[in-house]
Amino acid sequence: MSLFQKKGEEFNCSVVVVAAGSSERFGSDKLFALLDGEPVLARTISVFETCESVSEIVVVAPRDGLLKIAELCDRCGFGKVAKVVVGGDTRVESALSGVSETNRRAKLIAIHDGARPLVTRQIVEDAIDGARWYHAAVPAIPARDTVKLAEKDIVTETPPRKTAFCAQTPQVFDPALIKGALTNALQKDLPVTDDASALEALGYPVHLTAGSEENIKITTPLDLSFAEAILAARKERV
Repeated sequence: MSLFQKKGEEFNCSVVVVAAGSSERFGSDKLFALLDGEPVLARTISVFETCESVSEIVVVAPRDGLLKIAELCDRCGFGKVAKVVVGGDTRVESALSGVSETNRRAKLIAIHDGARPLVTRQIVEDAIDGARWYHAAVPAIPARDTVKLAEKDIVTETPPRKTAFCAQTPQVFDPALIKGALTNALQKDLPVTDDASALEALGYPVHLTAGSEENIKITTPLDLSFAEAILAARKERV
């Protein structure tokens, strides 16, 4: 039970699926690219549709793709999709647009990349459970390679590999915390690269939960090939 959840109280989490990117590196609309016969975005949303802890889904779309994404959600029969809203020019703007439209009764808000279709219910539930206790939780995997920090192609630091992790989504937060943090990041034009970074900028601790090497983000056509291979391997394991 969460530190802020009362015994017997109904628990619910709103999910914001950010799907407002430009897909420039992919070369076409990656969210509608077919992955084993289904659009990437449909596969992403379907995972949250089947999660018991998820009470609603808000999809953030680009202005010129709003109708197309709304039609996809309707065609797939996603009953938990409550709204499809317009995003902004940056990740922070789009995330804030989505969290601002979630149900005010939600105990937690999860933010997920629309282009991460291989997330599992276990990853989602683990992140939600972590946020129940710590108010901010991010799935992550240990860095496999040595990480170099650099400026103008010159290495400035090599952090110990045991302290380096690759962050994934969904990232799950207390609603008031993430709304305030994203608003602060937007107002100050902070260079945050994920939603948790907005909380970190305020000095708020973020808890890590178990991610997966299979929870990849589709960015290039090569990633789509990797995703197809992962799905094929999953079928063989069943």
